[in-house]
Amino acid sequence: MATDIKCPKCGHQFDIEDAVSEEYKKELREQMVAYKKQVTEESAKKEREQAELFARKEKEFQQQAQIAATAYNQQLQEEKIKLQQSLEVNLRKSIGADFENQLNLLIQSNKDNEEKLKLARQKELEFLQKEQALQTREAELELSVQRKLQEERARLSEELRKLEEEKTATREIEHQLKQKELEKQLEDQKRLIEEMKRKAEQGSMQLQGEIQELALEEMLRTAFPFDMISEVGKGIRGADCIQTIRNQFGQECGRIIYESKRTKHFDRSWIEKLKADMRSTTADVAVIVSQAMPEQLSKFGQVEGIWVCSFGEVVALSHVLRDGIIRIANATRSQENRGDKMHLLYDYLTSNEFGEQWKAIREGFQSMKYSIQKERDAMEKLWKAREKQLEKVLLNAAHIKGSIEGIAGNDNIQLDLMDEPDLLEE
Repeated sequence: MATDIKCPKCGHQFDIEDAVSEEYKKELREQMVAYKKQVTEESAKKEREQAELFARKEKEFQQQAQIAATAYNQQLQEEKIKLQQSLEVNLRKSIGADFENQLNLLIQSNKDNEEKLKLARQKELEFLQKEQALQTREAELELSVQRKLQEERARLSEELRKLEEEKTATREIEHQLKQKELEKQLEDQKRLIEEMKRKAEQGSMQLQGEIQELALEEMLRTAFPFDMISEVGKGIRGADCIQTIRNQFGQECGRIIYESKRTKHFDRSWIEKLKADMRSTTADVAVIVSQAMPEQLSKFGQVEGIWVCSFGEVVALSHVLRDGIIRIANATRSQENRGDKMHLLYDYLTSNEFGEQWKAIREGFQSMKYSIQKERDAMEKLWKAREKQLEKVLLNAAHIKGSIEGIAGNDNIQLDLMDEPDLLEE
C-alpha cells in the first residue's frame, strides 16, 4: 500500500517508496553479495567433506575386501571354476538392475529440476515486471515535478513582469508630477524675476530692496510650504523675514531670521545688528542675504556666527540649516519625559495583557513543536515497517537464488537484485 508524505517546506506530496527505493536497492545488493559468497564457501566445504568421506569409505572397502579374500581364498580357489559362470551371470543381472534404477532416478531428478527452474523463471519475470513498474512511476514522478517547476517559473516570470510594469508606470507618474512641479516653480521664478526687473527699472534703491525682500519671502514659501514665513513690518526693529521651522508632524522646531541687503558694499555693522535681532526674537540661526559679499568670503559662509550668502545660494543654505535644526529638536524632544516612558514600559511588561499575549505565543509554539514531533514519529514507524518488509523480500529472494544456483549453476541464470560488487565499488 503506497504511503504519501508531504514536504513541510513546499507542500509537495510524493510516495515514500520513491524516496527510499535507491537506499533499499543498495542494501539489497550488499546483502545478496554477502549471501552469494557464503553459499559458495559452504558448497566448497561440503564438496571437500564428501571427497574425504568417499576416500575413507573406499579405503575401508578395499581393506575389508582384502581380508575377506584372504580368509576365503582357499574355499574360493576350490570352487572358482565351478562358480565362475554363475557369478558372471549374477553380476551382469545386478549391474543391469542398478543401472536401470539410477537411470530412473536421474530422469525423475531432471523433471524436478525443470519444474523448479520454470518456477524460478516465473518469479524472476514477476520481479522484473515490478521493477519496471517502479522505474516507470519514478520517471512519471520526475516528469510531473519538472512540469510543476516549469509552470511555477512561468507564473513567477509573469508576476515579475507585471510588477516591473507597475513600477515603471509609477515612476512615469512621479516623473510627470515632478516635471509639473518644476515647471510651476520655474514660472513663479520667472514672474518674480520679471517683477524684480520691472521694479528695478524704476531706479529706486529702497524699492529694489523691498523687491528682494518680497522675492526672498516668496522663494522661502515655495521651497518650504510647511514652514511659516513671517514678514516684519516697516518701522519695526528686527530682521526682514522670520522662518518658523516645522517637522512632518507640524511641530515647531526652531527659527531662522533673514536680513536682505542689496548694496554694492558689505557693511560689518549688519552682523552686530542681526545678532541683537536674533537674541530678541529667540532665533536659532541668522542669515544675511547680500548682493555684496565680505572680503574673506567668495561664496556663502559664516562670519562671527552669522551666515552670509548670495540670493542664489539662500535656498540651498536654508535646506542645510533647516535639516540641522530639525535633527537637534528631535533629539531634544526624545529626551523629554524619559522617566515616565520607562515606568509606562515597565507597567506594560508586568501587565496581564502582555502576559496573556506571550502565553498565546508560547502555546502556539508548543502546539507546532508537538505536531512536528508526532509527524516525525509516524514517519519513522512507517520506515521501520518498510525496512522489515524489504528484509523479508531479500531473504526469500536469497533462498530462491541459492536453490536455483545449486541446481542450474551460477552462470546459467541471473537472479541478483543488486549490481555486481565491482559496480558497487565504482
